[in-house]
Amino acid sequence: MPALTVAGTGQRPVGPRRKLPRGRRAARPLSEGHIPTPLYHQIYVILREQIVSGLYAAQAALPTEHELMRRFNVSRITAKRALDELAAEGLVVRSRGSGTRVVDGLKPAPLSGNISGLLENLLMLGLKTKVDIVDFGYVPASPEVAKALGVAAGEEVQRAVRVRSKGGVPLSFTTSHVPADLGRTYTRKDLARHALLALLEKAGVLIGSAEQTITAALADTLVAPRLKVRVGSPLLSVTRTVSDQDGRAVEHISILYRPDRYQYRMKLARVQGAATKLWSPAE
Repeated sequence: MPALTVAGTGQRPVGPRRKLPRGRRAARPLSEGHIPTPLYHQIYVILREQIVSGLYAAQAALPTEHELMRRFNVSRITAKRALDELAAEGLVVRSRGSGTRVVDGLKPAPLSGNISGLLENLLMLGLKTKVDIVDFGYVPASPEVAKALGVAAGEEVQRAVRVRSKGGVPLSFTTSHVPADLGRTYTRKDLARHALLALLEKAGVLIGSAEQTITAALADTLVAPRLKVRVGSPLLSVTRTVSDQDGRAVEHISILYRPDRYQYRMKLARVQGAATKLWSPAE
């Protein structure tokens, strides 16, 4: 049975305080300000991570309410709430007699993107997935978008917001900006059927290079329901600017990926320098 601990601490959620000998200070319970999260949610997060990571396989039985009560020193209401949260998310099925079990077909293999083959992978991603267009129109360029595209702030650009899915499960939330003259070479319906890069190339754009930044972000109240995750869930954030062979920026895009559905992969080679050894992207 996988060990249940508070993620990142190696400690179990704490229960009621106990009296300590005079002169010793009692540690504050997690629910009293250090981590202002209800105990049921802490248990839910622990179990969810162990399910998603594969420690609990399909059809595996989770601890019962009574087992959770003993392990975490919590009430039955708290234990039941944690398991109910997992069921509400579709991760487990609860039934009398069978207990709480992980659903079948829970975790499809995440799509991978190899940075060394970035543009080709983006085109392939468009072929493997389904897109829902959330918004499509023309807006004034914000200072950030204007700088990325090399246009004047306030100049009209084409903006599209899309949610990409695979197997009926959301994969990414994408916001793209394209110079208006290029944006008018395709329609909303085109964008729902084809990858944006493919549409740009069809319009005669010769893709030359791309610069991107990868970091982390938290799902806000706009993105969370679209990706079917909780508000505050961690996401993989990718910002990319694509340029043509003449150096003109033709696309600025911000993508928020569910990390359980997409991953970036990079192959490295050890390179011997004059004074030191370095890691370098392998071909």
